[in-house]
Amino acid sequence: MTVNARTKRSVSLRTRETTAFYLFMSPWLVGMVFLFAIPLVATFLLSFTDWNLFQPPEWVGLDNYTDLLFTPGSAFWLAFWNTAYYAVILVPLNLALSIGFAVLLNQPLVLRRFFRTAFYLPSTIPIVAVVMLWSWLLAPSGIVNSILGTVGIDGPAWLVDPAWVKNGLIIMGVWQMGGGVVLFLAGLQGISPMLYEAATLDGAGAWRRFWSITIPMLSPIILFNLIIGVIGSLQVFAQVYIVTQGHNPGAVMLVPLVYSNAFEFGKMGDASAISVLFVLLILAVTAVILRWSRRWVYYEGEVAQ
Repeated sequence: MTVNARTKRSVSLRTRETTAFYLFMSPWLVGMVFLFAIPLVATFLLSFTDWNLFQPPEWVGLDNYTDLLFTPGSAFWLAFWNTAYYAVILVPLNLALSIGFAVLLNQPLVLRRFFRTAFYLPSTIPIVAVVMLWSWLLAPSGIVNSILGTVGIDGPAWLVDPAWVKNGLIIMGVWQMGGGVVLFLAGLQGISPMLYEAATLDGAGAWRRFWSITIPMLSPIILFNLIIGVIGSLQVFAQVYIVTQGHNPGAVMLVPLVYSNAFEFGKMGDASAISVLFVLLILAVTAVILRWSRRWVYYEGEVAQ
């Protein structure tokens, strides 16, 4: 076979592979353009307009942003602080409990498989069913307050009182931590027992082994769960809307605020402006976490510089 024939066959193979690549990628690319890129650009442009869905959009410049950010008593800041409170409490609590339960479920316990299934099961239940269940449990005369009453504690109206509704929503979120437990459990099973044996021979106790071996080896999974948890908690919507329909000031969150502005009040410009600020918030928080992770995330195959 001549050199020219080999070159032509090689070029032909690369062309077929390239064509196949773009054919397989085309459904995703089409979806990316029409379901993400175009709506994102449209949202950004609409954030500079006053539009009620029925009349043509009217250009108002930065008025929507100034009203949201600088108007006294703006609902945006109430939603921002409520969402921040929810995320700051829920995410670390979920991470800590997930790691703790994963460590316990990694021990040679009786009925270990049953307990692993039991911890994961709540994360598979539809959110509507979860809300209905916890609305019953956290009702003023529900089981939780009945148990508190037996020890002399007058339980609050968890999902009604503005001062307590966020805590009730956090309890719902903690109950669904099963996905994180499974990920940490998989990570624990990937840690070599020789590391623990060597540390034990050097005199390290259980607590020292946990902080010097378990946590560093789990740090990539901690980072993943941290980012996913932060984004998910900032995007909380279904449970908030089902519980309060957006009318409890203690549970006004960013995504429900977008929904109410857009589809209850017909303020698509304000809703779009909140969405743009929300996207910028998520990008900023994610960037900060990724930057911070360079200090504490350990990758096993990484070579120290």
